[in-house]
Order: sequence, then structure tokens, then C-alpha cells
Amino acid sequence: MVNIATTNKTQTALEICHLYYEDGLSQNEIAEKLKISRPTISRLLTFAKENGLVQIKVMDPKQDLSLLQIQLKKKYQLKDVLVAENFIDDTQIINDKLGKLTAEYLNHIVEDNHIIGISWGRTLNAVAAHLIPNEHNHVKVVQLKGGMSESDLSDYANDINRKFAQAFHTNTINLPLPTFLDNAITKDIVIKDKFIHEIYETGKQSNIAIYTTGTIQDHEQLFGLGYLNPDEVDAIHERAVGDIVSRFIDENGHIVNQDLDNRTIGIDLDNLRQKDYSILVAGAKKKLISIHGALTGGYANVLITDKQTAIDLLEKY
Repeated sequence: MVNIATTNKTQTALEICHLYYEDGLSQNEIAEKLKISRPTISRLLTFAKENGLVQIKVMDPKQDLSLLQIQLKKKYQLKDVLVAENFIDDTQIINDKLGKLTAEYLNHIVEDNHIIGISWGRTLNAVAAHLIPNEHNHVKVVQLKGGMSESDLSDYANDINRKFAQAFHTNTINLPLPTFLDNAITKDIVIKDKFIHEIYETGKQSNIAIYTTGTIQDHEQLFGLGYLNPDEVDAIHERAVGDIVSRFIDENGHIVNQDLDNRTIGIDLDNLRQKDYSILVAGAKKKLISIHGALTGGYANVLITDKQTAIDLLEKY
């Protein structure tokens, strides 16, 4: 048998909910409109919540980001994930936000005697711009890959080195070699030089590595500098989705050209997997597939990215 009193109470509570939550009337205004006392209005609103007639959901952006972080950690088996809020796919704006997040993260994890391995480029330049001077002792900073000092392209390496050195009260150890050498034999000879070998070893020993992914489009100018022959360029265009520390990978994180990889100056990708903190800092739509490739390859254990990229990584792969 239907309880008339309960039915009437429910209908009245629903009417009050519509007036209060949808029409924006105050409890006093509803009381006057329905000729019901204000305490009764309050009790019926409570009754409505307790009986599931109305549900209140707080849309907290930070809570939303936290959920994305948890999901990405699980999907890619990561130690940490940081996600920056973003409202527009603007690489410069996104890089600035990621740079700030990364600088704050470094301030949290770096300790005395740590060795920080760094890459170069626009994303790392944004990180360097936000670095927070600290009081840690005996921190070393070392470059993880060769540069483009002989080209007109800016790799931002000098500015990055200087800012890292200032923040950590040290001298950045520069790797004074180009990104690629002519052949693997030349590379093997060069890295056996005592000075170069020590730099390489310091990079290997770094417990923190910070790097980004590059897209094929990012390297179009690099391809024209003469480092790569036409067959190598064609192979990269055909198979690669981007690079990590100048090592070109496919969407599963596999090296696309072993011969080219053998003459690339910089840390081996396998060594990135051994770091306490292997930090991939990358965002924006154009980098999505290269980020996925890097994460699928298992090279990073920390991801710092933007919200839309985080969503796309979860939904598209």
C-alpha cells in the first residue's frame, strides 16, 4: 500500500529542490511561495539528499587532474604523473606550464650528491626558466646528448646549462659533440677519449634524467644539415613517430634505425630505464604519439604533461 503521507512529502521535496537548485530561490523565498515554514524547507532539502532525490557533485578541477594522474600511472606503470591544466593547444603556453611543474618537482626530489642528466630544446628551456635556487650540496648536472653547435638552429643548450648551474650551485658538464657522427667506428673511438668517457659515465650514473620527445616535424631542419643520408631520412619519415634524446622511435618505443642509433651521441635508451627518476616532460597534440611511444617503450617512470594530452593518452591508446 502506498503511503500517502510519504508520497506527498516526496512530491513536496522534489518541488522544493527544483525551486532551490534549478531556479535559484532562497529557502526564505520558497517558504513564502509555498506557505511552508523555513525549517520545514530545510528538513525537506535534507530528506531529498538522504533519499537520493537530488545529488550534489562538486566539480573540482584539481580532483579531476588527480584522477587522470592515477589512471596514467596505472596504464603505463609509472612512479609519478603530474598534469597541468590547459585550455588551448598552444605549445609555448603548455611548455611554460610544464616547465613550472617540472621545476617544482625537481625542488621536491633533488637531494645532496644527486646527479641530474639533462637534454636540450624548447621544453627543457622552459624547465630551466622556472628553476628554483636551492641549498643542496655537491649536485652535478650533465648533458645527456650531443648538440647542434655547428648549425644555425637554436638548441637552447647554453641557456639551459647556465640556469641549471645557477640553480644547483654547480657547473653543468657539457657534452661537446654533435648529435650524430659519420659512422659508428668514429663514435666508438671518440667516446673512448678519457675526457668524453668521463662525461658519458657521469650521464650513465645520473639518478635523475630530464628529457622530452621531439616530433618528426621538429627535426625537418636537422635533416637538412647533412648529418643523415637520404635513406636514413626516408626511414625516419616512414617508421618513426619522434625521438627521445635524439634516438628515433616508433609508436611502440622501438629504435627505427639501428645503424643511425649506433652513431648517435648520447645516453642509451636502456639506461633511461635504470634511473630513479626518468622524467619525460612533454605535451601538446603534436607530441601525443611520440609520448605514447616513449611510455610504451618503458623509458620513463615519471610523466609531466598537460590535461588534454593526458586525456588523449587514456582514450586513444
